[in-house]
Amino acid sequence: MHATGDRYDVVVVGVGGMGSATTYHLAERGLDVLGLERYDVPHTRGSSHGITRIIRRAYYEHPSYIPLIDRAYELWDALADETGREVLHRTGSIDAGPDGNVVFEGSLRSCEEYDIPHEVLTSEEVTERFPGYRLPAGHRALYQPDGGFVVPEQSIIGHVEAAQAAGAEVRARERVSEWEPTADGGVRVETDRGTYVAENLVLAAGAWTHKFADALEGLAVPERQVLGWFQPDRPETFAPDNFPVWNLKVPEGRFYGLPIYDVPGFKIGKYHHRDEQVDPDDYETEPEREDERLLREVVENYFPGAAGPTMRLATCMFTNSPDEHFILDTLPDHPQVAVGAGFSGHGFKFASVIGEILADLAVDGDTDHPIEMFRLERFDDRS
Repeated sequence: MHATGDRYDVVVVGVGGMGSATTYHLAERGLDVLGLERYDVPHTRGSSHGITRIIRRAYYEHPSYIPLIDRAYELWDALADETGREVLHRTGSIDAGPDGNVVFEGSLRSCEEYDIPHEVLTSEEVTERFPGYRLPAGHRALYQPDGGFVVPEQSIIGHVEAAQAAGAEVRARERVSEWEPTADGGVRVETDRGTYVAENLVLAAGAWTHKFADALEGLAVPERQVLGWFQPDRPETFAPDNFPVWNLKVPEGRFYGLPIYDVPGFKIGKYHHRDEQVDPDDYETEPEREDERLLREVVENYFPGAAGPTMRLATCMFTNSPDEHFILDTLPDHPQVAVGAGFSGHGFKFASVIGEILADLAVDGDTDHPIEMFRLERFDDRS
């Protein structure tokens, strides 16, 4: 199929992690696809940045994610082969917490249910093997050798380049203002530069997605996050070869971190950083002293070798669903519109397979991937 004028098979709103992958998978199928991004490709205004993003096979959030993460690994490796961009780095992963906590127990359950290679370590054993760690006494840790990180900016560039090579059109610095259904069952998309008509639409605009779909009101809520990079006294201890990515539950909260890569400093973040629900068009984007303090405190307590000078602070956004599971579906009143939203701070690792799923939903209205737990209908009985 070929576009005539400004008519396309599919328009994708948002060309970040999910949207770039969707644009690629659609173009690879021979469809005429237009990707629209209001900022740069890539950019630092939303959720698809931060230099490194964790990927892990052990999944404490729910074992149902395991088939999707297996496919995501395959697609990340395939993207690297196709583009020559090294987007996936395996460092191993640590999921640790006190007895009974979901971070450790859930990860262990997922590994046992899906026969994923893993080891269970004590705090002391973690430190002996990986000296950068000083986990609390009594914590248990699950080590999984396939964990690591995805490089978000490179993955977006790779997906966009591959999409363009397959015939996709991608336009940055073009803001979508609204869309509406057409009489023939398609969509009309209005931007600050023009009007486009398509058979199908994909909404993958991150923290802005809820502004384009009434069905997502209260279901895809943006939250301000801050990441920190702190300089270790012995950087080699926190290099990718010596320091697995990690998730950790401690009295201060639930935190995650990654080794030094590409920029100075060991990286750390806190889930639901300061519990700040925000409007993505109007929030404090400059990190504050309190943001730095709560991150540094945990570095000092559990990774003291990395508690040197602050190298970098950066804001981003989570978009949380009520149950913190993804939203992947078509809109109830507009089946020609597919949505990917509510990734709740743990979605980027899945971007490669989310793109495949959203392409399926846009073209076929359904997918062979197991997404039953991510459908919008699960919220139908909300009081």
